[in-house]
Amino acid sequence: MACQSVSIINMDEQALLGLDPNADACYRQKAMVYFEQLKESQDAWEVCAEALAKGIYSDDHVKFFCFQVLEHQIKYRHGGLSPAQQQLIRETLMKWLQGQLMNSQPEKPFIRNKAAQVFALTFVMEYLTHWPKFFFDLLSLVGLNPHGVDVYLRTLMAIDAEVVDRDILHSPEEVRRNTLIKDGMREQVIPSLVESWYQILGAYQQSHPEITCQCLEVVGAYVSWIDLNLIANDRFVNLLLSQMSVEDLREEACDCLFEIVNKGMDPTDKTKLVESLCQVLQSAGFFNVDQEEDVDFLAKFSRLVNGMGQSLVLSWTKLAKGGDVKAAAEALRALETKVPLLLQLLVHDDDDISANIVGFCYDYLNILKQGSEWQSHMPQVGRRGGQEAIEESWDSDKFPLLTDQQKTHVEDIMLAVMKKLTYDEEYNFDNEGEDEAMFVEYRKQLKMLLDRLAQVSPDLLLEAVGRVFNNTIQRWQTASFMEVEVAIRLLYMLGEALPASHGAHFSGDTAKTSALQDMMRTLVSSGLSGYRHTSVSLEFFETVVRYDKFFLVEPQHIPNVLMSFLDHRGLRHSSPKVRSRVAYLFSRFVKTLHKHMNSFIEDILSRIQDLLELAPPENGFPALLTSDDQLFIFETAGVLIVHGESPAERKQALMRSLLTPLTDAFRLLLAKLASEREEERQAALADCLSHAVGFASRTSKAFSNKQTVKQCGCTEVYRDCLQSFLPALSCPVQRGSLRSAVRSFLHRMIICLEEEVLPFVPAASEHMLKDCEAKDLQEFIPLISQITAKFKDQVSPFLQQVFMPLVLAIFEVLCRPAEDNDQAAALEKHMLRRSYFTFIQTITSSGMNEVLANQGVENVERVLFTIIQGAVDFPDPIAQKTCFIILSKLVELWGGKDGMAGFPDFMYKHIVPACFLAPLKPSFDLTDAQTVLTLSECALTLKMIHLRRGPEFIQYLQQEYLPSLQVSPDIAQEVCQVLQQPDAKVLKNYMKAFFQRAKL
Repeated sequence: MACQSVSIINMDEQALLGLDPNADACYRQKAMVYFEQLKESQDAWEVCAEALAKGIYSDDHVKFFCFQVLEHQIKYRHGGLSPAQQQLIRETLMKWLQGQLMNSQPEKPFIRNKAAQVFALTFVMEYLTHWPKFFFDLLSLVGLNPHGVDVYLRTLMAIDAEVVDRDILHSPEEVRRNTLIKDGMREQVIPSLVESWYQILGAYQQSHPEITCQCLEVVGAYVSWIDLNLIANDRFVNLLLSQMSVEDLREEACDCLFEIVNKGMDPTDKTKLVESLCQVLQSAGFFNVDQEEDVDFLAKFSRLVNGMGQSLVLSWTKLAKGGDVKAAAEALRALETKVPLLLQLLVHDDDDISANIVGFCYDYLNILKQGSEWQSHMPQVGRRGGQEAIEESWDSDKFPLLTDQQKTHVEDIMLAVMKKLTYDEEYNFDNEGEDEAMFVEYRKQLKMLLDRLAQVSPDLLLEAVGRVFNNTIQRWQTASFMEVEVAIRLLYMLGEALPASHGAHFSGDTAKTSALQDMMRTLVSSGLSGYRHTSVSLEFFETVVRYDKFFLVEPQHIPNVLMSFLDHRGLRHSSPKVRSRVAYLFSRFVKTLHKHMNSFIEDILSRIQDLLELAPPENGFPALLTSDDQLFIFETAGVLIVHGESPAERKQALMRSLLTPLTDAFRLLLAKLASEREEERQAALADCLSHAVGFASRTSKAFSNKQTVKQCGCTEVYRDCLQSFLPALSCPVQRGSLRSAVRSFLHRMIICLEEEVLPFVPAASEHMLKDCEAKDLQEFIPLISQITAKFKDQVSPFLQQVFMPLVLAIFEVLCRPAEDNDQAAALEKHMLRRSYFTFIQTITSSGMNEVLANQGVENVERVLFTIIQGAVDFPDPIAQKTCFIILSKLVELWGGKDGMAGFPDFMYKHIVPACFLAPLKPSFDLTDAQTVLTLSECALTLKMIHLRRGPEFIQYLQQEYLPSLQVSPDIAQEVCQVLQQPDAKVLKNYMKAFFQRAKL
């Protein structure tokens, strides 16, 4: 045996020591090198095969190592092995398996799993060619030996993973191979395999429950693609059902039956199968859910019931669509007899059991929702005779008619959902962990059911919620927090379950509006806002704001609710979580109802005064609200002031009293920051300064435009703010956060103050362009673009002045060297380049070409070359598209007979080539949607050149440029003909085809 001087006797024992996970690093390294040597050698792996066949090594890690080497040969080098070597692998595996039959103790599970993988790989490689009797050889060898059966079952699961598992991505060739394997197995061995499973299940039920469970897992895995009749017969199903009563097997038996039920089949046959299973399960007492204490088994059982229910729904759907009225009615009858069981599981105390049945419940409600067209085909059993016996919904065209039985089911499901929505006492509201997160997800599933119930019968839902709500609220002082919370929660959920246009829940249908109005009146007048539990407090405020339009109908309740927002029940609640959420909800409440708050404005402002204070960093006392929460309070204060009915002088005074403390504090803190040397302290001061700017900015959200700022007399107040904040731009420390805050404020002021802001822009720009990074510039460009687009000619002189300093600052940042692997820096440059092109586009599209034209010939040329470079050289279709839009606009502005001197020459030398060279680049992917848009702009640029230069351009293309690209005269003529057509869409489509051909 040629083994590169490696033999059984002198296998590298030191290397093998490194296989132990606790070995020293040097030994582990030696083991890895040895592993690679054995893998890559033509025949050195054979020592591993012999070691396995003869059982030479007792160390588990060495045995596992040998299987890994064998696995590598089969997986990656099988085709290159000689017939003798392939035969050696088969013999090795069978000898190893034979050895297992004689061992008193089985191998460790991780070795058996690896062996099963190697068996499965060998099977996949050889079943269709060299080893068609693979299964017969295995079965005849292992018989009913428990160690052998264990490996056989593990091998079957490994084969399922290799051949069937849809979660594993396979190549087309592998898919074809796997299909052939399954076809071959169906024809030749599946009946024998099924028989072996039956024998194993019967033989080991008592003595080896773990093997029986393995076998049940195998049956469940294979049933999806084999003939179901081999499994779904009296003999096999009775065996499975008997194992449902064996404690160690029942969960796996449940899973196996679930897979059988899930098997795709004829709807009538599926109905019969499910019904027969249910009859046996029911007669065996499995439907007596209340008497079952094993929640793990019930979780599996509820999954099985869910599968059976959804199968019946699917059968009904197919039969109803196919017009088989009788069979559809039978499927529906079968379905409805399962609803009592569904309800037992849905309402079970264990949420996992309940969650497993939600799918069936949802699908059943969906059937009831689908309308009454199939009701006429239903047998009259259970009806009270005639149409008048059926309960009418609010809208019989939209909602289905329900039989008495169905109505009862719907009501029972409603009650179950309401019960299950309730928190349990163990829920930790202060420190929500995994259990709490799972309950939140479960609640989302229940909400889906509630929404579906509303579609089935909105009147029943409203009645049921009203009953629960009123009963609970009447006794809220003595009720548990869980009861009170869920009662309010149900009222809240009606808002989405019974949707209304733009939240108009209190206009239109009086049956619905009066019920909701009654409940809201009860909620806000009951004193329940004082309930001292976080969940109830939150639910109260959430519901008040969800139905804020109720207060437009009954504004007399506003004062009481306002007080609950402002005192210990809301913004001053003991829980930070409640305070934070109420800050946001209060802003929403005020925005909707500000017209009804005029007489309370100054009282509200005085009550929230302490919440509007800027918390200095050295305070040390925890603030009631975080800075993010305070943003909402400042916005609320702004809305109250701006939308109040006070005269302009009073509004100005109120706004000044709101903002002056911020600007005063800002000036003091800025002075401190300039002299502060400790970096941590600098960051804290900068944060506080940024908050001050952010708060002032947020108050301006109350204004829609300059008119309202002027009307309120607040122009001067915000101008003073701007005057106070701008010096921060020249602060030598913490530049990034301060610039960002002031820049955001400037954005707001451009909207609110309009041209009043212009005098501040030059100085601000000068400071922001000093010592800037890529991110600074990237954020500054949108500000300049906003000013450019809004003010156009008014800012032209300023733009002409700032244009080149800005462009040069961008060039300087883009040219800075960066580390090769610094992805963050590369991304910042990438985004800055995009922003630069967008800025040039804003200038050209705003009709401000004089800004660019007046930069001097050398600078104009330099900028133009960057646009050409962006269009051609950077594989970024978004930037490229922008560049072609710029070029097209410049051609329109300067490309005519009276355009900028020298531009036509630049156009022919650079713009025209760009339109052809960019799409010819390998990185220009014509299958990418964004790139195709870039090509469209490229085509439109050529179209624009033709519009501005006419026949001269056609002649240049046909006689000079296209021939230089080796384009044949015929194609060149074709291009020119398409260019001259008026329809730009024809040109776009042609250019795409042109470049697709060119790239072949």
